[in-house]
Amino acid sequence: MGNSTCTREQESKMENPVYTRLKKTAWKISEFLGVPSFYLEHKQELEISRELLKNNVFIKKCRASLDSSTMDSVHGIPHAEAVALDAGTVVQVEGRIQSMSKDVIRELVTYVQIAALLHDIKRAEENHTIAGSNEAKRILQDFQIEERYKRYIISAIRNHEAFKEVLASEDEMAQLISDSLYDADKFRWGPDNFTTTLWLLIKSRNMPLRILYENFIMNLQYIDNIKNTFRTLTGKRYGPEFIDMGVIIGQVIYREMAIEVIDQ
Repeated sequence: MGNSTCTREQESKMENPVYTRLKKTAWKISEFLGVPSFYLEHKQELEISRELLKNNVFIKKCRASLDSSTMDSVHGIPHAEAVALDAGTVVQVEGRIQSMSKDVIRELVTYVQIAALLHDIKRAEENHTIAGSNEAKRILQDFQIEERYKRYIISAIRNHEAFKEVLASEDEMAQLISDSLYDADKFRWGPDNFTTTLWLLIKSRNMPLRILYENFIMNLQYIDNIKNTFRTLTGKRYGPEFIDMGVIIGQVIYREMAIEVIDQ
């Protein structure tokens, strides 16, 4: 058999040309809307989160436990890393609001990043939050961290799904990790959803254009409802902006899609 790999250019040529055009439109609108204010107003916290995500010994150990070949193709390692970066930023902002010490905040950044890297490890399975928390518990057995922090991470993974019952946290630090993971995960439902996630989903399911079109408005409304679910003060402040930006991109895509469907 020949080489099964292909270049990005070759892969692009293999795509449905309508999806290629819609994806370009999504990126164009995203660039026009600009960077969400969360990133502009918390550059310092973002860089600290990035440094820890890159260099912390526990994070490196956590990365080693991830296997992209067994993870959901849509919510894989790039998604987990984006959530980890933002969750670490949210923890810093919220930790200061709660008058936590710098040392405690720095520790919690690491633990929320571990939770973020592992949160979708069983995304392809039914009841993925339960399956994921169980898998995280297994992985964390080999981590030399306090047992309570392991519980915080496992609980946060269990609580990260939208519109589901939220299990009570055992203390304020557990609550902060859980809520920060949730909010950072839901930031991805903004522009990222329409510039990246949607197209991975279409590719993984080989989704016909008409099926996408017929379900698009319902899914857009579902995304818009996320605005009311953010849990931290930081999430409540910045999260709706992420969602609104995503919905704007989605609306433009939908209008272009309607023209393509009518012409079929």
